[in-house]
Amino acid sequence: MIRLSVRNLPRSTTEKSLTDLFSAYGTVRGLSLAKDLFSGDCKGFATIDMEGHEARAAIEALDGSEQDGRQIYVTKDIPRKKGSRRRR
Repeated sequence: MIRLSVRNLPRSTTEKSLTDLFSAYGTVRGLSLAKDLFSGDCKGFATIDMEGHEARAAIEALDGSEQDGRQIYVTKDIPRKKGSRRRR
């Protein structure tokens, strides 16, 4: 299982539209779309879980592609190490 990071999504993005987009490359096992608390609009980023070969195909096809006038970026998500978050 590989977790993908998707950035620069349009505000109009929904879970369904994102699932439909990535389903062309394999089964979406999990999806987490960041939404604004008050408006419910997409904040511009999401994480998606897919199987290895399917995830690599999605990265190859969708990284740098245009969705609703915005260029999206799809990469393999690199988890933060526990305790590595900096406070300001």
